[in-house]
Amino acid sequence: MPISEPPRFLETAARTTKPRRRGITHIIDKGTPLESMGELLEAHGAFVDVWKFGFGTAYIDSTVGAKIELLETHGVKACPGGTLLEAAWWQGRSAEFFDWSRRLGFGCVEVSRGATGLPASSKRELIGAARGHGFEVFSEVGSKDPHEPALPSEWLDEARSDLDCGAAWLVAEGRESGTVGLYGADGSVRTDLVEALGRLGEDAPVVYEAPRRQQQAWLINHLGANVNLANIAPAEVLGVEALRRGLRSDTLRTSLPTHTAGSLGGP
Repeated sequence: MPISEPPRFLETAARTTKPRRRGITHIIDKGTPLESMGELLEAHGAFVDVWKFGFGTAYIDSTVGAKIELLETHGVKACPGGTLLEAAWWQGRSAEFFDWSRRLGFGCVEVSRGATGLPASSKRELIGAARGHGFEVFSEVGSKDPHEPALPSEWLDEARSDLDCGAAWLVAEGRESGTVGLYGADGSVRTDLVEALGRLGEDAPVVYEAPRRQQQAWLINHLGANVNLANIAPAEVLGVEALRRGLRSDTLRTSLPTHTAGSLGGP
């Protein structure tokens, strides 16, 4: 017999609820079929806040319009990948990109510079243009180029500039591989970059790209259950929520309150 009510016998880490500004889970989608997306959102949509159509996939996905409508019904923001806007900028078609995105129903866009070496001045212009078209802006800080030095002071300056230009969110670059920007080539967390972004303040709208479980766990253990996480694979939505709540070994000791009373054991 199916159980309709969720269990209540554990005290798990406190979580924010949708719509939220802290604790968002930001998906990167590389081509999930429409039917599969619907099944995932029906089961776990409460844990999904932003759905990014990775890279330029939105441009070649014939079902993107239907997907955006589906996301809206589940209270999930739809966002094209920053690489698509960079491609449009590269060909002098930024205005056409914004018009196309608005017609499709995207409510937010990502502005990045990692694929083209977009100058800082052009990035600021694109953030302003996106805001002028009514989009909520996710601005990516850092580069996808592993040969470009990731300096904490420069990341902090870029983040502050993006916020001043009207970005609603700052996305700390980690790529879908988790081996550049915020991370070393081995996937280890660059604590100096995390500390630099932390100087923006506790309530700063920073979203950390964290495609690997070890990276997600590190950020949760150090920044709390309601850290904003991005580049989460669709299939990992429930696993990430379990990490946040202390229901996986990686975060249990830091996120799950200890046993204080009762007769069946505990630390």
